[in-house]
Amino acid sequence: MIWVVLTVMEDKTPGLRGKSKLMKNPLETIIRCMVDSVNGNRPLSGFAAADQFRPEEKGDEEVGQNLNAAFLIVLSGSQHSLFEQAGEYLDTLKGDTKWVEIATFYSEGVRRITREISEACLADKAYQDAFDEAAQWSTRSGTSWGDDAREKVWQLFFPEGVTCLGDYEKRIDALRKKRRVRITKLNQKPVNEPARQILFMSNLLITVPDDGEDIDSLPYGAHILRDLKNIAQEKQKYWFDHPIQIGVKNKQNEAIYGLRGLNNAIAFEKARGVVRPDDKITCLLSVSVTHDGLHRVVKDYLGEVYAGTDPFPHLDIHLFSEIDTKRILDHIILPGAEKYLGISDNEPIRRVFGVDGEYGRHYSFLKAISAFWQVLVDPVVKGSFKLDLDQVFDEEALVAETGQSALEHFVTPLWGAEGTETEGGAVELGMMAGALVNERDIGHGLFTPDVPIPESVPEGEAVIFYSPLIMALSTRAEMMTRYDNDILDGVETCIQRIHVTGGTCAALIDSIRSHRPFTPTFIGRAEDQAYILCCLFKNPDKNLRYLHKPGLIMRHDKEAFAGQAIEGAKLGKYIGDLVRTLYFSYYARALPWSVKQTKRIIDPFTGCFVSKVPFTVVYLRLALKLAGFFATYDPARKEEGLKLLALSASRLEGLIRDLSNTPDPLSVRYREEKEGWDMFYDVLDSIEEGLAKGDDFAMELKRKTRELVSDCLVQVGR
Repeated sequence: MIWVVLTVMEDKTPGLRGKSKLMKNPLETIIRCMVDSVNGNRPLSGFAAADQFRPEEKGDEEVGQNLNAAFLIVLSGSQHSLFEQAGEYLDTLKGDTKWVEIATFYSEGVRRITREISEACLADKAYQDAFDEAAQWSTRSGTSWGDDAREKVWQLFFPEGVTCLGDYEKRIDALRKKRRVRITKLNQKPVNEPARQILFMSNLLITVPDDGEDIDSLPYGAHILRDLKNIAQEKQKYWFDHPIQIGVKNKQNEAIYGLRGLNNAIAFEKARGVVRPDDKITCLLSVSVTHDGLHRVVKDYLGEVYAGTDPFPHLDIHLFSEIDTKRILDHIILPGAEKYLGISDNEPIRRVFGVDGEYGRHYSFLKAISAFWQVLVDPVVKGSFKLDLDQVFDEEALVAETGQSALEHFVTPLWGAEGTETEGGAVELGMMAGALVNERDIGHGLFTPDVPIPESVPEGEAVIFYSPLIMALSTRAEMMTRYDNDILDGVETCIQRIHVTGGTCAALIDSIRSHRPFTPTFIGRAEDQAYILCCLFKNPDKNLRYLHKPGLIMRHDKEAFAGQAIEGAKLGKYIGDLVRTLYFSYYARALPWSVKQTKRIIDPFTGCFVSKVPFTVVYLRLALKLAGFFATYDPARKEEGLKLLALSASRLEGLIRDLSNTPDPLSVRYREEKEGWDMFYDVLDSIEEGLAKGDDFAMELKRKTRELVSDCLVQVGR
């Protein structure tokens, strides 16, 4: 029976014999107080699992609700009145072919949580003591969800949140102090012609038409429509926040919207005299897809989209699909590796260089292609700037509030400067980060945070994890900082950024080539924040960091035009957030320094996704989130809850199982991917040396590169 796991599992785990009850009971007590009325107290989560466990109801939504409730009840332990019945329900549904995946996911979850908590307590006496204290407190009469509860429960599952409780202004000031950098050397050769020296980059995420779309009625070529009908039946392989659905109208299409905004910004810069009248900026776009079959049609589709819109007279746009990246490897990088490095094993580079897959793969590609561009296309370029295509520069607001246009913000010797961080480490500010303001908020001012401080902490999922609070404080401490005082003057002092967004990030190419950061290909969320983790303590002399640039702010317009895409992707985005906790937690363990060192730098916001007990946090977040869906009488909400449950079990089970196989499952993958990127940058260094010497082989690689780049150039205009 399923509930036997709680009693005997630890006894089968090395090192836990004789200690199972000591560590098991506090966990059961705390879970029961979350989802059951104890000593007259309301459930801390606001939901009673017993109210949602009605095994006599057989509809699909009801079965999903029962499975979720049964999971929470079993975790509550034998003192819950429905413990045995819930355990039998899970066992029975494991034998039902329709429900076996979800029932097994939850049954395994009980075992995984119990083991994870037990091991964490054995490894850390203070953590065990915190569990005991929280369990004793939670059963007292009068206990309710409030500041005491947050501190006790969050200390176990969300300790970063505890550090943000109290006086918010004091917390913001403390975080700014932690991020402070004292400048020791300014960049002697900063960017001074941003239009010529910076590559502008973004990623296009393409998915199949909306379920309700009549494919035959779409205004594309017959071969595209024919393939789309088959592709739409494929199993989705990758999930993105709000991918572009083929068939979306041009005015809602990010592939056009962001570039139109960028084109308008360059027109403004020309009128202001920042950009020469005849100059065009270079835009490099990666093209990633959610279904394998889209490879066959994605560039044809985008070609028709761009051919059918008004021109972008100030932009030169290049599209790179997975097919294009393979051509770069096969015709340029791999021949260079064999010629100059004597390397014929191409698997390490193939593993990392490309645009298909999770966010991490195309994010690293966009940074790496800038180095490729500098060596083989245009040695004048010094840096890159990544924007998301639902973002635009509001030039008039920028000039009015900061005194600088968008491109003028890139002309600063702080970008590439060296300094000393608060704890004494030497850093190179080779990357730079800006901020966002929501379109609906810009009327209040450019420096309006895009994440509000919550008026209160809700019940439900927030009982164990509530990142919006930390995100809001971190946004104010890092993104909204201005250099307007003696402590932070933007001359001798500034701050570094850990909390960055995928758009509004810049990087100097020489810094990238020197420090060689990358986001692992398995990272599917917060790829921007993961990018620097492998460089936190890489070099003994100085390490790569992000400079915070006040006023480099883009207007975020996603809600104004991409509502349909956002709505369609919200469940996948939520699951991606759970995956983020799993991967960040295990990736931090794979890095060649301690998790404690890493978290000392990246806490609180980025660090809150690096958990001591990631399986526990993910399972409980999901179950409490689902309890909120199932607590309603709205059939549509219940249906949405069932869909989330099915998707979660499908996507999370294999990942959690893989991560469970070894104590440090991502170490090998980290080393393999580092090897791939080291090979890539070594090849570029060798080709650059060959070009400087006039080497025929290197010159031929450059000629082939120009052909490939020319093939990727987009023709825009009706």
